Amino acid sequence: MDGSLIEANILNLDGLLQLLVRFSFNLLVALILVRVLYYQNARRKDYLFTFLLISTIVFLLCILLENVNLQLGFALGLFAIFGIIRYRTTQIPIKEMTYLFITIGVSVINALSGSKVSYVELVVTNLLVIGVTYGLERVWLLKHESSKLIIYEKIELITPDKYDDMLIDLKERTGLEIHRAVVGKINFLRDTAEVIIYYYNAQESNVTVYDKGDDDD
Repeated sequence: MDGSLIEANILNLDGLLQLLVRFSFNLLVALILVRVLYYQNARRKDYLFTFLLISTIVFLLCILLENVNLQLGFALGLFAIFGIIRYRTTQIPIKEMTYLFITIGVSVINALSGSKVSYVELVVTNLLVIGVTYGLERVWLLKHESSKLIIYEKIELITPDKYDDMLIDLKERTGLEIHRAVVGKINFLRDTAEVIIYYYNAQESNVTVYDKGDDDD
């Protein structure tokens, strides 16, 4: 067996150095997007954990399979896989889905950018993503409106004439500064109603919210 082939398979210093440099750069970008921009507003450690690990795995998958003739098809396949997973799990808010898309997209770009893309272009591309995200998160959208779906048992307060009383009750019970609420499906057998509450996302309280499972007919 060719000794040079064995040596190349065991240790490729140039490939290892490129892997470490690209991985460090991608991790830095992911940390800025997820830890600095997303987490400071959302305070969701579960999504922080998910975004960083997905970014890491997608990057490593792409860069280690870069020489395989898949590239674009493989990248699109990753988006399809995570799209399917999204519909098989608990409903994810649109903002979290956007950050998931960003972390996957940035990881694919950083991993599959070939020799035709200079490091300057790669850095500028990542800075553009960070800049637009920062602008939307911190500058233009000063207040991010969040929503939660809850089961509300005080069915006597869901009538239009008692709307203000319902808002006051919801504020006291959730600890959130709710500015509007929408009544959804009403279950007269159980005297409950689905209510979507809307509030500006500063720092969420540790409130257990309704996780929608099997619907009652």
